[in-house]
Amino acid sequence: MKEDQLSPGRRSLLRAAAALGATATVSLVAVEGFGRSAPPGTPPAAGAPAPPAAAPSASASGAAGPEAVPLAGSPVNASAYRLRPITSYAPPAVRRALPPVRSRPFLKLSGAGRAMVLTFDDGPDPRYTPGILKTLREYGVPAMFFVCGEMADAHRDLLREMADDGHVIGNHTWSHPLIPSLPPSRIRDELGRTSEVVDRELGRAPLWYRAPFGAWNKHSFEIGAELDMEPLAWTVDTLDWTEPSTATIVRRVRDGAGPGVVVLSHDAGGDRTQSVAALRTYLPWLLEQGYRITVPRR
Repeated sequence: MKEDQLSPGRRSLLRAAAALGATATVSLVAVEGFGRSAPPGTPPAAGAPAPPAAAPSASASGAAGPEAVPLAGSPVNASAYRLRPITSYAPPAVRRALPPVRSRPFLKLSGAGRAMVLTFDDGPDPRYTPGILKTLREYGVPAMFFVCGEMADAHRDLLREMADDGHVIGNHTWSHPLIPSLPPSRIRDELGRTSEVVDRELGRAPLWYRAPFGAWNKHSFEIGAELDMEPLAWTVDTLDWTEPSTATIVRRVRDGAGPGVVVLSHDAGGDRTQSVAALRTYLPWLLEQGYRITVPRR
């Protein structure tokens, strides 16, 4: 746990103050060129596919925004696929949101040169995560895994393996809900429970988080700041949640490759066989093209 954590009594007071201070206003954050898909049951935008019932982060590719993630100098050590949440959980202590509280997520690296970030959402899943970890290990590159708390809690061995391999563990909420549809208390619960599981297992809580469906709001940025996390979106969406062919995923990564690009893929939430196979093809290609695969730092 962090050295500057407060006493249990003080943490309880802060929790109460944070809950009372939350407002009821909900507003989506829109970044120019950065799309997001609605949850299941919402009509998609023209030309956009609708996500399946348990779809993971299904968004269009994002254009670079005014904020960018700093570049890391070295790797950071850090179902139905929706399991039933634990009902006896008590949320962890949080501090009040301090400036700067983001109004939009980071979309790419800054000053990256020919560096890229590979990210995987919704896991860990014992059917697909091990194959992704094997390929990353083979080429000696780090990645970011935005885990759902219920999956991380059920597969703690894979969570430890990710961290042991030097990958960055990010927070993707507990049960993959649509954040803007939740009251602040539920957003805090979704993010807090997941951070608690990761902290309890690895001895350190996530420093990055990603909103399911790419749907952020004011409260998510405030609560993320309280939990000492920064929001990270993506530049290139492989759309692998639609279960396209391996060749299609490879083509999307190659077409979108560029300095500072953050690639979104998934290692759970559906059949990810093609996602595992695609990584084995596009990762060596990226390295041959002179791209350095890295992770952000804070």
